Parts: sequence; structure tokens; C-alpha cells
Amino acid sequence: MTRPITGEAAVYFFKYIELAEGQSIKEIIENYSDKLNAYFQTIPEQKAAFAYAEGKWTVKEVLQHLIDTERVFVYRALCFARLQSNPLPSMDENAFAATAKTINQSLDQIKEEFTALRKSTDLFLLSLDEEELKRKGNAAGNDISVNALSYIIIGHLIHHMNILEERYF
Repeated sequence: MTRPITGEAAVYFFKYIELAEGQSIKEIIENYSDKLNAYFQTIPEQKAAFAYAEGKWTVKEVLQHLIDTERVFVYRALCFARLQSNPLPSMDENAFAATAKTINQSLDQIKEEFTALRKSTDLFLLSLDEEELKRKGNAAGNDISVNALSYIIIGHLIHHMNILEERYF
């Protein structure tokens, strides 16, 4: 399957899709998965509680946001690939962050969860055939394809890696 096109996702998701360079989900996973995992594993413990400004997420909260968001996007992809027809709700990332209790987890625990989830996500996405990738559903009031969700998952990680580099490190 090729890159998502207009109509496969709401316009605002294309900022993530465009960050994921490659012509197929297999190519994107090959291009980015190892690099993303390696990057997030190198975050030092002394940066775990750092936030670049008052009211902004700490590094641990950013990592938890990535985990939570990836789970939501993968759930959406799973539902649509398996032909669930019910619309899915939106996600309030700030409400998720406020209740995640990252203070109770070490950075190493969060990294371990991140690594396990990333592997699971990649295996799921690689298992999808072209027919499943073409399927669409409705989430947060917008139609979106499984193909677009696949690119968004990787692009969202790249987006936050860039923010961490620009504002945290």
C-alpha cells in the first residue's frame, strides 16, 4: 500500500504522516523503528523529571503520552482492520497525562513498556494486508484509514522526538 492521500485522514494528521518518510508501512518500520527505540532508550535518568517550562510535561510524561497515544491509535487500527463499524471516541491527551501517575514509575520502567509496545505495534502493522490497510472507520468524528493510522503512529513518535531534541535536551 502506498502513502496515505487526502481523504484517508483529517488534515491535521498529515503533519505526522509527512514526517514518516517511506512508500509503505514496511519501509517506514524498517527506516524508523530501530532508530526511535534507540533514541528513547538513551534518555538519561537525570532528565526524567525535567520539563522545559512550567505547566509542560516532564520527559517521563512525554514518554507516557507516546505509549498512551500509540495504544489508542493501534486500537483504532485494529478495530477498523477487523471491520468494527461503531465510531470510536476521541482521546484527551491532557486528561490521560493528568491521571497517568508517572511519578510512581521509574524512567526505566516506562522505557521497558515503550519498547514492548513498539515491538507489538510493528508486528501488528506488518501483519496487515493491503485490504486491511485500505479499511476505514470513524474516530473522534473523523474518517480515517488503517493505512493512515500506520503512518500517524510513526510520525507522532518522530514529532515528539523532535520536540524533545529542540526543547528538552
